[in-house]
Amino acid sequence: MRILIAYASTEGQTRKICRAAADTLIDLHHSVELLPVSEAEGVDPLRFDGVILGASVHVGAYQPEVIAFGTAHAAALAQRPTLFLAVSLAAAGTDRDEHDDLDRIARKAFATMGWTPDRTEQVAGAFRFTEYDFFKGWAMRYIAAQHGQTVDPHTDTEYTDWAALEAIVTDWAARLPGSGGQ
Repeated sequence: MRILIAYASTEGQTRKICRAAADTLIDLHHSVELLPVSEAEGVDPLRFDGVILGASVHVGAYQPEVIAFGTAHAAALAQRPTLFLAVSLAAAGTDRDEHDDLDRIARKAFATMGWTPDRTEQVAGAFRFTEYDFFKGWAMRYIAAQHGQTVDPHTDTEYTDWAALEAIVTDWAARLPGSGGQ
């Protein structure tokens, strides 16, 4: 089956997550086109048997280019099996209010796009200090401290559960029409 994975990544963790999703699908013998949504002009989601979109939460919203892609292709995306990988640091935690906020952010984005994915998964991201400028690094250290975490501002800290991601993508792919897993 042909799968499109389109994503936006601010510091690189969403790109890494989508690359891992692509690797999982390739291992399952699917054909995958992986690209940033900023390079997706002219890509027709209807050419694919399924679509995965990846985006990360920053200041309470997903990247505008993901919203623009979803809005532009809402009708086509509604005709294909879809998986939305929503990446955030809050997904790594257990705070119910933060998880409710992640759900609210997703609902708002989907309402804006005029399309709701078949499946949405919250995926834990990373502190990517090697990608932050001084001010963002300071803000991220503050956020970590507010959650009782000690982080090294000179190294990246990943919270992504790679085995769980593989299981999510494998399960989603098994449910694609014609995959034999339904």
